[in-house]
Amino acid sequence: MTSSAEYDLECINVSKHFGSLRAVDDVSLKIPKGSFFSILGPSGCGKTTLMRMIAGFNDATAGDVKIKGKSVLNTPPNKRNVKMVFQHLALFPMMNVYENIAYGLRCNRVNKAETDRRIKDVLERIALPDVANREIHQLSGGQKQRIAIARCMVLDPDVLLLDEPLGALDLKLREAMKIELKLLQHQFNTTFVYITHDQSEALVMSDNVAIMNEGKFEQVGSPQELYHVPKTAFTAGFVGDTNRWSGRVVATDGETVKIETDTGLTLVCKRFGDTAPGDSASVSVFVRPEFIHAAWQATDVDGASGDLVNHMKGTVDSLLFNGANSRVLVRDGSGELIEADVTLTGGSDDIHPGQSVWLNWSQAHTMCFAS
Repeated sequence: MTSSAEYDLECINVSKHFGSLRAVDDVSLKIPKGSFFSILGPSGCGKTTLMRMIAGFNDATAGDVKIKGKSVLNTPPNKRNVKMVFQHLALFPMMNVYENIAYGLRCNRVNKAETDRRIKDVLERIALPDVANREIHQLSGGQKQRIAIARCMVLDPDVLLLDEPLGALDLKLREAMKIELKLLQHQFNTTFVYITHDQSEALVMSDNVAIMNEGKFEQVGSPQELYHVPKTAFTAGFVGDTNRWSGRVVATDGETVKIETDTGLTLVCKRFGDTAPGDSASVSVFVRPEFIHAAWQATDVDGASGDLVNHMKGTVDSLLFNGANSRVLVRDGSGELIEADVTLTGGSDDIHPGQSVWLNWSQAHTMCFAS
């Protein structure tokens, strides 16, 4: 059994109310030492409020926050061994890199020799050993991100909080910094708690992710679990790209559910979550584009698994070319667009707009949740 001291951060039934608004509603989490943990959710779901309670900037209405097994509810922010990196970094423009990183050490009255040693060490860890004397305006966006992290890590925090730190970067730099942040977390072996509304950031970097919605955690798990085995309709729809239908149950058989959608499709689904059995139960159905195969004919059985295959006929509306990750948009008889991933070789056999195609996918990849 894992002891409380083995967790760098614990939130126990934490809530924050602003009048009648429950910004954070009875949230609990435990983050093991040296983990990269993300809190993922849409704007306004409560994730930043939760982070501010962990940092000590907001008081919890109820519950407890523990760092290294000890409650910090009555500990002011500057006395908690938690540091925070904001989206806009808050580096001091009038100070050079050395002075920015040294700021917290000087506030803590660390002597010059120890300050020099720590700054040299942290700059080597972030792979910027020669920038100590540079001015902040001389740094690239990615370098500024690393200096902001170094300024926190030189103080040896138990937990580093990152509040959407990549939000102000351009797309190409943001993609590169995802990898950088994961490597930095391994380099320091410090617990990172990352707040984001960008699922790609959370899935790529994290050991575990909490999906947050309307002040509550919908599901906590590894990126693979959240993507392939979501427990709620919100998680299935929020994590990854997906096609979605609404419908009603017309028959059930163990873990298999037969659905008639509002658009007239009949689908055989694998039951996820707590789908209510019985006729007329209202459900939501999700299928990811990569599991839909576009072909010239309908297929009744998946040769690999023996599962029944769902299929529908439609007309190719358009192609979204992206090399190996290209996608086709197919319009069904009801006028709804369905997304499916395809491989385009540039040859004459490639699917093109205006063609009639069948879309086939396995019941095992058809997720069904009670509405």
